[in-house]
Amino acid sequence: MCGITGIYSHKNKAGDYTESVKKATECLRFRGPDSQGMFTDPATLLGHTRLSIIDTSAASAQPFYSSDKRYVIVYNGEFFNYREHKEALQKQGISFRSMGDAEVLLNLYITQGPKFLEHVNGFFAFAIYDTADKSLFVTRDRFGIKPLFYSADADRFIFSSEMKAMLQYPISKSLDNASLFQYLQLNYIPAPNTILESVKKFPVGHYATIKQGQTISFTPLCKEAYPPEQKSILSFDDAKTTYLNLLDDAVQKRLISDVPLGTFLSGGLDSSAITAIAAKHKPGLMTFSIGYKDEPIFDESRYAELVSKKLNTQHHSFMLGTDDLYNELFNVLDAIDEPFGDSSAIPMHILSRKTREHVTVALSGDGGDELMAGYNKHRAEYKLKHSGYLKATTMAALPFLKMMPQSRNSKLGNIARQGIRFAEGAKMSPQERYWRWASIARETEAAQLLRNSNSARETDRRKQETLKSINDDFNSLLYTDVKLVLQNDMLVKTDSMSMANSLEVRVPLLDYRLVNFLFSLPTEYKITADNQKKILREAIAPMLPQEVLTRKKHGFEVPLLKWFKTGLRDSIENNWLSDTYIEQQGIFDVAAIKVLKQQLYSNSPGDAVARVWGLIVFQHWYKKHIANG
Repeated sequence: MCGITGIYSHKNKAGDYTESVKKATECLRFRGPDSQGMFTDPATLLGHTRLSIIDTSAASAQPFYSSDKRYVIVYNGEFFNYREHKEALQKQGISFRSMGDAEVLLNLYITQGPKFLEHVNGFFAFAIYDTADKSLFVTRDRFGIKPLFYSADADRFIFSSEMKAMLQYPISKSLDNASLFQYLQLNYIPAPNTILESVKKFPVGHYATIKQGQTISFTPLCKEAYPPEQKSILSFDDAKTTYLNLLDDAVQKRLISDVPLGTFLSGGLDSSAITAIAAKHKPGLMTFSIGYKDEPIFDESRYAELVSKKLNTQHHSFMLGTDDLYNELFNVLDAIDEPFGDSSAIPMHILSRKTREHVTVALSGDGGDELMAGYNKHRAEYKLKHSGYLKATTMAALPFLKMMPQSRNSKLGNIARQGIRFAEGAKMSPQERYWRWASIARETEAAQLLRNSNSARETDRRKQETLKSINDDFNSLLYTDVKLVLQNDMLVKTDSMSMANSLEVRVPLLDYRLVNFLFSLPTEYKITADNQKKILREAIAPMLPQEVLTRKKHGFEVPLLKWFKTGLRDSIENNWLSDTYIEQQGIFDVAAIKVLKQQLYSNSPGDAVARVWGLIVFQHWYKKHIANG
């Protein structure tokens, strides 16, 4: 895994940005602590930081040149089926001077052009510059596992693995008001937009060729997984066998590494399944989990240890207290280079840091919930579609539920909160219900926080674009989750927190063959009245303890409210959300922020905790990168 950055000048003035490229490359040093490199040309500058995983020798250092020096590549990612492609190229008479996958990618592009991307199994963001025709080819993997930001105008095209590297270039730092509005609703910013008007996220699963004097356009590198080209007619038992074989191969491919490798093992179904298969192919596998000694209701370490014992892995369990999480808070805030309010980034940062002390690569179970209906909202949607009685009962109970205290920090309060969301959602269209259940705040609540909410039309356009695929097919909801939640929340969290600690994380469940297969299957192979992630659960059952297979899913709530009432209260009141600073900043409405803080400290905080955390993240980012940047 690496960091990449660069600039393409339509006027052959790339040299004017040499210092910017150097600074941007330095910003990416945690993504690639092993070495740095730079390519210079009148039209293009490229920067690269390397985390050596496959072929750790200097022969694979980047920027990497073709044998004739015409082409040069900077590459972030892993190409898991590179060996078979290398063999095919060698049969065509092409010789190699390294053992790495970057050279294979480069030669595939030279010999086949962009069409080769459809057959690449891996995750990536890379750029190839052709010194002969002065063109820059840029692409990003199918699911956005690897990040890539860009800024384009008539004079230049700039790209980087992270927003903070983009900020080293002379670009406008004007906020995108519609992005801020959606951030206040979701606690993350949906692609392709970012918090800045001048910067976009490179489209997932696309490529572009930038040439002097030509307008940039994006081309899909393959067909989308949904709707499927052909629906599967396999029986459940046959589908289960096919799925397990595909998963086994996906895990095997992701065990290729020239550095120490292990797996995350939370004790949940997804990470346990990945670990079970990995342990079969890699004796002595190292596994890593965190536990919460001060929050026993959320502590899953017992289940992780059960799995480890059954699979005979070398398990490392890091037991954390509330103080450990609190002490990590500012490290996480500093690692976030675009506002991102998912508080589970805090334990992810700790897990990545402690795992990196033992290995350089870890496999994770990301993607299972979105692909196989693992979230509470999926169960709620299924019940709405199949139980009119439950819908009527909950809607009748809504007035009483609203009388109860609502809070994520108590069992009864969380039941009331979830019951209200369910009842309110039941009255909505599938599209509006999806958006409400994906949000932490309603449109009206987000609008009230902003001093000037003048982006309603653009915000609604973006929302409708997100929801356009939702129809009566349950798979359409899962596809929207992949495009919205997985791409913009879960994968961003995993990549940003792991790479801040120079740890590569691989995601076998997002092997494109698995994803395509799952979207060809009927809904009932994934979710039923009493089973979620059905196909995975039943396929992997012989390998895992029964307790892990039958336990209910529950996430971990970082004890934010406790911190907001104690150690962070002074910073909230006198720094991030002080009346004086809010007034001076000119972005948020002082009165609305006061009301939100009152709700936070009341007996019924509801989602105010998550909303205030999102504001804290934004304010910390704004002060660091915009006001003082």
